[in-house]
Amino acid sequence: MHRVALGIEYVGSAFAGWQTQQAGVRTVQRELEKALSEVAAHKVDLICAGRTDAGVHAREQIAHFDTDAIRSMRAWALGANTHLPGDISVSWAMPAPMHFHARYSAEGRTYRYFILNRGVRSALVGKAAAMAFRPLDHDLMARAAPLLLGHHDFSAFRSAQCQSNSPVRRLTRLTVARSGEWIAIEATANAFLHHMVRNIVGLLIAVGRGEQPPGWAKEVLESRDRSCGAATAAAEGLYFWHVQYPAAFGLPLPPAMMAGSAGLRI
Repeated sequence: MHRVALGIEYVGSAFAGWQTQQAGVRTVQRELEKALSEVAAHKVDLICAGRTDAGVHAREQIAHFDTDAIRSMRAWALGANTHLPGDISVSWAMPAPMHFHARYSAEGRTYRYFILNRGVRSALVGKAAAMAFRPLDHDLMARAAPLLLGHHDFSAFRSAQCQSNSPVRRLTRLTVARSGEWIAIEATANAFLHHMVRNIVGLLIAVGRGEQPPGWAKEVLESRDRSCGAATAAAEGLYFWHVQYPAAFGLPLPPAMMAGSAGLRI
């Protein structure tokens, strides 16, 4: 038996999230396990770095599985892609030591959220980014962001459906950047609560609209009360962006991408 690690990208728009659910529900995990099982000639069970919600995309999801099938790493990736639908792709496969664990070995996770901020909808962007029709002041948003950094109880940013035993997380990076009509928000933490990133983005959008001052971010955080925050941002702007592991595992970095006619490098 040996372990294989995978890099996976997907467009989440037509999926009910990562995790396999009841029969008939389309999920990323179900499609991948079905495809990999064809290549392995046995049932494959995947463990991922972070389970994404319905509509959320992934530039770099990491997963692993155990197998006794002997295949080249190229065969795992290309073979899986042969059996996968067009909105999922295995970008790489590599051997991993048996102590590697896609979830528990991760030292940090990064999400990015993309907003197209203009007064009319885009025919090109579709569900690849969120739309914000009212002007957003990204400088105000950037002033609010650092107030959420650190090791905190993020109860004010977790959903009612969150099943985590603890609301405490360590948010190490939260940035806001604009390029033309595009705004990108990046968040890195040891782990995230259910809807945590989307709720943070919702707060930053409210600040960007001028509905609340930047200091409101600290008030909401300290309240530990979800009802004190802003509306949850839409799923389509959110990307599971990067997973950080100890360098000793030697996992490859994902390629850079470009978003939209503004050429915002993502």
